[in-house]
Amino acid sequence: MTAPDANRRTAVRLLAVIAVMIGLTAAAVPLYSLFCRVTGFGGTTNVAESGSDVILDRTVTVRFDANIAAGMPWEFRPVERSMEIRLGETGLAFYEAYNPTDRPVAGQASYNVTPYDAGYYFSKIECFCFTEQVLMPGERVQMPVSFFVDPELVDDPEAGETREITLSYTFYEIDLPDGFDLASLDAATAPTDARTDD
Repeated sequence: MTAPDANRRTAVRLLAVIAVMIGLTAAAVPLYSLFCRVTGFGGTTNVAESGSDVILDRTVTVRFDANIAAGMPWEFRPVERSMEIRLGETGLAFYEAYNPTDRPVAGQASYNVTPYDAGYYFSKIECFCFTEQVLMPGERVQMPVSFFVDPELVDDPEAGETREITLSYTFYEIDLPDGFDLASLDAATAPTDARTDD
């Protein structure tokens, strides 16, 4: 084998290794997210289509926490700081977001539950965190989260004694969705000419 052939073969192998590494890097985030959802690792919650069929007398206090990432101009807070619910009972809480700027701002919320062991048993039925949110200049909204704590929590040797759970959200600014029409927004919010002809 000549030196150019050997160099070409080495280059092809290196390119293949780089392509595999890029593919693994791209897949890492969705695979980690899937792992967290399945196991509850890191306080990741579950998603349910409906509430629990079983409701126990035992209660748990759910505390609500709100944060914004660096650079996110919104104001964001829980409407209620905490609520006490029975295991299996559906709870409904609201968070409030306000855009004090003079431009539309899009946001996406990340979330977790502490203690982490309880994340697997915390199920969201509906949540503002499932979709991107866009607030217009000066807009204030209340966003609901509907959830329950799975009664199977009591049978978990690690999490069974949990009496208090904190649901925490952090909002990050993201790009405005594709197709968002800034031109029509500018036209709608532009000052109108107040002159009248006599």
